[in-house]
This record gives sequence, C-alpha cells and structure tokens, in this order.
Amino acid sequence: MPKSVLLLAGLILILAGCASQGVVDPHGYRAEGQASWYGAKHQGRKTASGERFDQNALTAAHRELPFGTRVRVTNLNNDKRVIVRINDRGPTSRKRVIDVSRQAAEQLDMLRSGVAPVRLETLE
Repeated sequence: MPKSVLLLAGLILILAGCASQGVVDPHGYRAEGQASWYGAKHQGRKTASGERFDQNALTAAHRELPFGTRVRVTNLNNDKRVIVRINDRGPTSRKRVIDVSRQAAEQLDMLRSGVAPVRLETLE
C-alpha cells in the first residue's frame, strides 16, 4: 500500500478522534451549581477510583457520575470551559455540585475565588 494512502488513513483516524472531543451527550446529565477545587493537600493520595490524585491533571470529584465520565464544566461568571474526567467522589459540601483539580480551576479562572457558579454537561 502506498505511503500516501497510509498517511491519509492515519490522518482521517486522528481527525475522527478529535471530532468526538467535547460533544455534549444529548441524553446526558446537565446540572448547575457551585464548584470548588482541590490541590496540593491531596496530591498523590488515592482517589475513590483507586488512582492517585494529580492536581495538574484535568480531573474532578462528583457524587454520582461513573468514574471515567467526561464532563464539560463552564464557569458561568466568565464562560471559560474545561473538560474533566471524573475519578473521585465528592464534594462533601452539599452546596457544591463538583470539585475540580487545581489545573481545571486554573483553566476556569477560579483559583483566587475558590468557588464559582458552573454548568456541568456530560460528553459522549
């Protein structure tokens, strides 16, 4: 098979994978509420899923969503968005709907405030 055909097939596979990133699940979970973040204090500790917490990863804690679920989190104060993967349980405060990692909080521009109103949408 010619190299150009293999390169084209590889490119199509890569683009197909990228196209599925961030597509909201039309039958999925949606919620609004307060988000908070957690970081260095928990660095390296085991999460509820069994993996080690990494404050620099795009992960989050949710009370009910299955581990591995990808969620688009939108900060309603500034419309900044991030996609996180659920790998822990929480938040412990009933006033909050999700706890995000420090890295996710940075991308949402909520490090300084500590909490922010957010919209959650599960992705396909």
